[in-house]
Amino acid sequence: MTPPPYYGQQPPAPANDKTTLWGVLGIVFAFCCMPLGVVFAVLSLLEAKKVNKQPTLAYVGFGLSALLLVINIVGYAAGWFNFSTTAR
Repeated sequence: MTPPPYYGQQPPAPANDKTTLWGVLGIVFAFCCMPLGVVFAVLSLLEAKKVNKQPTLAYVGFGLSALLLVINIVGYAAGWFNFSTTAR
C-alpha cells in the first residue's frame, strides 16, 4: 500500500498518457503530411494540458509544420518545383 501524498505534493501522472506519442507523430508527419502534423500536435497539446505535462513536442510539431509550409510556399513561388509535362 502506498502512503498518501504529502501536503503540496502532486500525485503521479497516469502512466497511459499519450503526450509523447502524439508529439512524435506530429513531428514525423510535419515532414510528409503537414495537415496531419498539425492535427497530431494539437492532440499532443491537449493531452499535455490534461495530464499536466510540458507540451514541448507539440510546440516542435507546430513549428516544423509552419516552417515547412513557408518553405513550400517560397519554393512554389520561386519555381523550385517543375510540374510541366512537356518534353524539351
